[in-house]
Amino acid sequence: MKRPLILRSPTSPVTAEYARAEVAVGRTPWRDARYCVVDLELSGLDPRSDEIISFAAVPIDSGRVITGDALYGLCRPTRQLPEESTLVHGIRTVDLADAPPLDVAIQPLIAAMTGRVMVAHVAWVERSFLSRALERQGARLREPVIDTYELGQLLAFERQQPIASRALDELARSLRLPVHRQHHALGDALTTAQVFIALATHLDEFTPETVQSLARAKQRAWWHWG
Repeated sequence: MKRPLILRSPTSPVTAEYARAEVAVGRTPWRDARYCVVDLELSGLDPRSDEIISFAAVPIDSGRVITGDALYGLCRPTRQLPEESTLVHGIRTVDLADAPPLDVAIQPLIAAMTGRVMVAHVAWVERSFLSRALERQGARLREPVIDTYELGQLLAFERQQPIASRALDELARSLRLPVHRQHHALGDALTTAQVFIALATHLDEFTPETVQSLARAKQRAWWHWG
């Protein structure tokens, strides 16, 4: 049996505020909620052994991207980056030599996420790595988390169209949206933010969407499939 996670007290005022801040839930209309779109670049996809090396956060308020408050940061890894990861995002170990370690670097990201519903594309990746990073800080990742890939699937089912692509750039283009710098945390976060607003707006045409209904996109898509 899996033992329950026992957290220590938050290790910083930033983490403590993140843990206690109110986040919109339930029947809150989606445009009335505040969101933080997060994208991570990693040394690999295994949260047990790989590391966050860069991150970006883009806020959304009242259904609008607040580009002036976007955040980008780098993290110094504890090990040499594998060549295959550098080929994806173009970040080399030497590029991170002067970056702060994760526990320090992540503080602005935690602050940016405070009081906001997290949004990510194929969100299990960000969920897995941020859950571990926050546990080190004495906090749990706040729920709900909204996945734009799952929203894309749901919209495809609602429109009786082919299932949406998992690739962020293809999903953006299918919505006639620009694709910002790919495999760069800030570029992908900006693309994801625009995709989120477009998908939520289109889904709103079928039924009034709330934070909870968007967070349940996967279950709703499976209901259509069944």
